[in-house]
Amino acid sequence: MRVSKDCYQCLERQVYQTAEFASSSEKIRAKAIEKGLGALKQNFLPYKTPTQVSGEVQRVIRAVTQCEDPYRKMKDEEMQIAIQLYEEIIPSYAQDFRSLVKLSVLGNTVDFFRDFTQVREDVKKEVYFTIDHVDRVEKKLANSKLILYLADNAGEVFFDLPLIKKIGVKKVIYVVKDKPVQDDLTIEDLKMTGLVSEVKAMTTGTDTPGIDFSLASGEFKAKFNSADLVIAKGMGHYETLSEEPIKDKIFYLLMAKCKPIASSLGVPLNSYVAMLQ
Repeated sequence: MRVSKDCYQCLERQVYQTAEFASSSEKIRAKAIEKGLGALKQNFLPYKTPTQVSGEVQRVIRAVTQCEDPYRKMKDEEMQIAIQLYEEIIPSYAQDFRSLVKLSVLGNTVDFFRDFTQVREDVKKEVYFTIDHVDRVEKKLANSKLILYLADNAGEVFFDLPLIKKIGVKKVIYVVKDKPVQDDLTIEDLKMTGLVSEVKAMTTGTDTPGIDFSLASGEFKAKFNSADLVIAKGMGHYETLSEEPIKDKIFYLLMAKCKPIASSLGVPLNSYVAMLQ
């Protein structure tokens, strides 16, 4: 999905937010905002995806502020809230594939752009998929030997694990970011939770939100190409992977939390999507 005019305002807000989180110095924040807005203007090109632009802007702000992980505090808070919400709702979910797919997508409601009061309300509601390819994917899994599960926001890890275990830990590689970007799950975050021993994990080899194959590691690209199925959590993965000429391989699992995404998918805002591309 390429950038649209609505993306600019969102990315602009992210510049101010990231600079605020990255430094307590007004002088440094002002410089980070100046450089961040400059990078946004320079990189906001019609052939780029929103996540590519975001990745470039985030790198500039981290360099100016010398802060490697501006969203560290927010990620910690997000993960604390996520585990609480997960423990509240898990008793309501059965252990069949469809139920655990629904549980997993609920993790995508936990996001630093969203009000946590609204998030709490959303996770307690029944999940209805506006686009529903769950049954097709379950059948596909029967003949799949290697599945990549692309993680999104840090708080989603708790919601993802039951589905990974249902599919089979030996068949699934849980893919996280190599270095911090926004509130995405990194390999260090996974280690901090103590859950790294429960999954087979690898990184994309880069700090780009979503997947940018021009920056991803050779190891990740090789696994991606050989995988029978790729479960892609969140909007960032849809933004990038939907541009690839891939058929019957990528299973997008997300909440359409912004108008450009909802419009691209042809669904109402805040719809749940379980779509096989």
